[in-house]
Amino acid sequence: MFQPDKVNGREYWNGRAQSKGLLSWAPNYADVSTNGIMGYTTGNWEYRPKGKDDAPVAFGEFITVWLRQPDGKYKFVVDIGIGHDKPAKYSNDWVTTQDKSTDSNTKNSSAADTASGFYEIASGQGLTAAYKAYAADDIRLYRENKMPAIGKKDAIKLASSEKGSVKLAKKSVSLGAANLAYLTSTYTRTYGDKVIEKGNYMQVWKFKSGKWVIVLDIFKAIPPSDK
Repeated sequence: MFQPDKVNGREYWNGRAQSKGLLSWAPNYADVSTNGIMGYTTGNWEYRPKGKDDAPVAFGEFITVWLRQPDGKYKFVVDIGIGHDKPAKYSNDWVTTQDKSTDSNTKNSSAADTASGFYEIASGQGLTAAYKAYAADDIRLYRENKMPAIGKKDAIKLASSEKGSVKLAKKSVSLGAANLAYLTSTYTRTYGDKVIEKGNYMQVWKFKSGKWVIVLDIFKAIPPSDK
């Protein structure tokens, strides 16, 4: 989990004091690998400090990555999200990827290897160029204090508006299952010679039409006081 830096989820929640606050969420988008081993969900959340009868004071989006366990049940292995202003309205639609193909990556190519190409372009030409090369048409891009950018055009527009340049750490944690994979690592954003932001990022990659592309991308900044 990312709170906002990476922590062990079980230890974090077990160590929290009792609270009357209510964090509620509703997944409205999901996808799963062709072999059923890995999937992810995303949707909106809101927080009520005094419980269910209180007015919500914080809003955002969450992403949860799930792995099927030996007993067949799914448990989450990554939970990350962003905060943003109260949305004009919530979507009540349950949707999944428009791509209904069953490209199961029979040659077992690696998303991690493809991600190296993304890193190279991001380092040399910038994130916008890297997204142009590797983003799926239906990518979902998440940034703190911003509404999600859905689709390649809006994702590139959001990335292009961000200040400074970003260096992505190549050392990452990754896991793949058939045609779906995720990776997490750290980033540093600089403007001129000054570091203006540090944090963690996660990407979900999907094997579509014979190649790996990014279907989800989130940057989670760490406030200076937490570094």
